[in-house]
Amino acid sequence: MNESSGTPSKELDFQTDWTYSPAPESTDHIEFPEKNDLFINGKFQPPVNGKYFETLDPSNEEKLADVAEAGQEDIANAVAAASKAYDKVWSKIDPAERGKYIYRIARQIQERAREFAVIESMDGGKPIRESRDVDIPLSAAHFFYYAGWADKLDYAFPGRKTKPVGVAGQIIPWNFPLLMAAWKIAPALAAGNTVVLKPAESSPLTAMKLAEIIQEADLPPGVVNIINGGGETGRALVEHPDIDKIAFTGSTEVGKWIMKSVAGTPKKYSLELGGKAANIIFEDAPIDQAVEGIVNGIFFNQGHVCCAGSRLFVQESVAENVISKLKDRMDTLIVGNPLDKNTDIGAINSKTQLERIKMYVDIGQKEGGQIFQPSCSLPEKGYWYAPTLFTDVSQSHRVVQEEIFGPVLAIQTFRTVDEVIAKANNTPYGLSGGVWTDKGSKIFNVSRDIRAGVIWANTFNKFDPSAPFGGYKESGFGREGGLEGLLPYVDLD
Repeated sequence: MNESSGTPSKELDFQTDWTYSPAPESTDHIEFPEKNDLFINGKFQPPVNGKYFETLDPSNEEKLADVAEAGQEDIANAVAAASKAYDKVWSKIDPAERGKYIYRIARQIQERAREFAVIESMDGGKPIRESRDVDIPLSAAHFFYYAGWADKLDYAFPGRKTKPVGVAGQIIPWNFPLLMAAWKIAPALAAGNTVVLKPAESSPLTAMKLAEIIQEADLPPGVVNIINGGGETGRALVEHPDIDKIAFTGSTEVGKWIMKSVAGTPKKYSLELGGKAANIIFEDAPIDQAVEGIVNGIFFNQGHVCCAGSRLFVQESVAENVISKLKDRMDTLIVGNPLDKNTDIGAINSKTQLERIKMYVDIGQKEGGQIFQPSCSLPEKGYWYAPTLFTDVSQSHRVVQEEIFGPVLAIQTFRTVDEVIAKANNTPYGLSGGVWTDKGSKIFNVSRDIRAGVIWANTFNKFDPSAPFGGYKESGFGREGGLEGLLPYVDLD
């Protein structure tokens, strides 16, 4: 500034290239055992076979802890404990008392929210903002919600009498470890069932912290049992003859195997499987809001959600503008330390998943797709992948048809409503989708005709414990959340 005239100096150079200063969340308050045992019959106990496996921090590949691997005998012990607790205590306890226990768990998750959020980001690689603002609050909210239903089941299904199913075997994935546990455990307990839960082997630590809370809440021994392990542990749990209900969230391939395994048995089952969500932007949409919704739907969570908006359909007249704005927004995304509050995109959960993402991007390029990635720098150590979008792809491209489970977005254009509905439905999946337009009638017409379980309008990836979630076709069946989430855990007379 020229002091004599008060006018800007010609020599002044405004710096436009700037970055946020690091703002890491502290880990000083975090404690978890170096060896995490199985939680069976209200106690932590080592596996009979003595086997443990490592769980790593995917952002730096450093070991976090050893985790017990459940064998056949451990699974038998857990199911026996759950059966005894069901027969002797939990199915007979006053429903209002059940609700008090569930409410207590919710309050303790709330009180230890910061601890849970940090562990979730350390073990899973997701940004602390997502763990802190989404995963942990929603987990507590689901326990609060179902605590309220525990003594009102007869009102939930008018004219019908309810009774619990029995022992529920529950298997959850690595992308939302605590939230998926809450989705499954809370309604099961509210309906009077007991549980044997198997978390994913690559992200078990928040489930083990939940076991601590269950123990501190004085839940009767055996009502909730938590065992760890890989595919063989899950297989043994599904096949155990004393399991009355299977709840599974994971890949479509494993879901199909579960269907075959329980066929001809009295076991109930519900499946929440893969997805390939269509995000549809019409020319009358609020474009800037839609671009932010796209980024939230596929990049902020590293594409690690089955309902990620991994297919984008843009009306032809605004496609150039939308793609340009999307690329500009991608250039501002921060990839890095999951515990840094500035981070937008964290680490890929495992080396195996990173290799899968790379494989699909290679396939997309070989099939003729044009790739765009921002010029962001990736950490040298850990499992990282830059946000990626594909243009010049068609319905036949594998990156359009198959679930990648990574920060990869495939873009296509359309001209008419009928065309985009046909394209959106041209997939074996049917879990979720999004519609962006300022016309309410268009929202209703499109959402009615898209064959998916959840459709968001002018937003994406918004959840509430009172709202059911689930899919059609190869995305599974049954619902979690809401009143509908109780149905898989009750028999109706």
